[in-house]
Amino acid sequence: MAGRSWYAVYTSPCHEKRVAEHLTVREIEHFLPLYRLARRWKDGRTVTREMPLFPSYLFVHASRGERVKILSTPGILSIVGTSRGPAALPISDMESLREGLHLRNATPHPFLNAGETACIRSGPLAGMQGIVLRQKNSTRIVLTVDLIMKSVAVEIDAADLEPLRPSLGYMN
Repeated sequence: MAGRSWYAVYTSPCHEKRVAEHLTVREIEHFLPLYRLARRWKDGRTVTREMPLFPSYLFVHASRGERVKILSTPGILSIVGTSRGPAALPISDMESLREGLHLRNATPHPFLNAGETACIRSGPLAGMQGIVLRQKNSTRIVLTVDLIMKSVAVEIDAADLEPLRPSLGYMN
């Protein structure tokens, strides 16, 4: 729809799913990415829970005029932005996350500023840029939403990555 943008909203801790329910009732388009977390209890049982990929944040697709409606939603503390007002997220990044995140094994990851950067050249998250990691026998890329200073690590085939900066080799 014209005039609508994606915004990050900051929620009360551990209230992301409840806020998503309230937004559904209020008919506000939103996106709450989740991941599965398996926990082993002391008695040996394993429980799998769906947890927010970006703790205390979710995303809304709305016009600036819907700001009051969003902020009056129980559990929403603020819309992320600057002193000038809410800051819109890049539509291409949000659409890539919405369409491709569920196809990859994504987990939360600490926010990083340094490391090798790469662009995903094919697959569901094509075009997104992040920091490359190696974890066990797989390659992971850390994708960051700078506005909320949160990152997620996504498992990816190394062949799908293209370095953004040439690596510095030794000179002969």
